[in-house]
Amino acid sequence: MDWPREFLTDLKATGQVKDNFLGLLNVLIGRRIEKSDGTLVCNGLTWRQTAALLKKVRWQKEAAQQLGIDPQRLPPRDREKYWYAAIAQGRVDSDEARKAGDLLAGALGPAGYIIGPAPQVQAVKPTT
Repeated sequence: MDWPREFLTDLKATGQVKDNFLGLLNVLIGRRIEKSDGTLVCNGLTWRQTAALLKKVRWQKEAAQQLGIDPQRLPPRDREKYWYAAIAQGRVDSDEARKAGDLLAGALGPAGYIIGPAPQVQAVKPTT
């Protein structure tokens, strides 16, 4: 079974991420997702995998506006390139994205999904 696709199709059908696309990207790319019965949905996807998945489920292109991106400035013909460019410009690793991901993780609990915590970014100290 293609669990990431089922997960995204479920979210699209229920409209649970309608206004939190940044949180969705943060969850898909950086977190472990399980069903409440322990079935692994994904262990974090790459940008390319996420873009392909958004293309497969025909996610609404207007969602890029939630990232502060003008959809007219993204590749118009190839939907996978469109999503990849949106992800690249969307600051999915920002503090704002982590908070949006946390908000989405909390909302998906009652829907039967367990979302892992965001990875912690550690500052690298320069060696002298």
